Amino acid sequence: MRFDDTSVDWLTALLAEAAAAEIMPRWRRLSADDIRQKTSAIDLVTEADISAERYITARLRQRFPGALVVGEEAYAADPAVLAGLDEADLAFVIDPIDGTLNFASGLTLFGVMLAVVSKGETIAGIIYDPVGKDFILAARGAGAHVRHGDGRLEPVRAAAAAPVSAMSGGISWTYVQEPERSMLTRNHAKFRSHFNFRCAAHEYRLLATGGAHFVLYMKLTPWDHLPGMLIHAEAGGYSARLDGEPYVASRMDGGILVAPDKASWDEIRATLWAR
Repeated sequence: MRFDDTSVDWLTALLAEAAAAEIMPRWRRLSADDIRQKTSAIDLVTEADISAERYITARLRQRFPGALVVGEEAYAADPAVLAGLDEADLAFVIDPIDGTLNFASGLTLFGVMLAVVSKGETIAGIIYDPVGKDFILAARGAGAHVRHGDGRLEPVRAAAAAPVSAMSGGISWTYVQEPERSMLTRNHAKFRSHFNFRCAAHEYRLLATGGAHFVLYMKLTPWDHLPGMLIHAEAGGYSARLDGEPYVASRMDGGILVAPDKASWDEIRATLWAR
């Protein structure tokens, strides 16, 4: 089956079903055996991640036979699953639980993320909040919207440009090494305020709805960024790799800066790296 306008509705229903079946029944009910470390004590995987990704993957393959499906946990088991993402006619990229550390800690800031990719271009992005039971989503060229639990669509806009002293932004400190870490810490004090949700799903939602101005990410896995970057772009925002190049899923080195517009991106980049 080809991907069309009705497919986004089907995908939102799928993410909600997966969360209801595999994620929420385990929230605040995980045993020690249900949680495992991946690369460190703050990089976790739970039975809910694995089961939700399996659920979503199986349904996608039934409805879209021949499409490439790339899940975070499948990649952890076999990085070769990422091969071909930039060339595939149709691909789906899944983060079954973004914010797993929060989820495993019983906090509410986690989400389910999915991107639809064609020939390396993200054509739809969906972020589902299983606690609030609503979505923020976008299709390329159609704007970004919050879909409330009653089905209402509310258009959203990224924050307007502002002076550095009035901007709020976040930095993914976990993946910043010294001496760059100390430099960014010092320069971040030039901005108005800082946030860090430990959850890209909610951070991209915050930016796309105008609640903050920028975020700097130093871990570039595609399931963390493809949905949110499209949503933010369709909300009027701008993002690029730190070298100024567009983000592509096959390149996971470097960093991404997400900002209100290109001029703000330039100013934030210069301020954060001022020596």
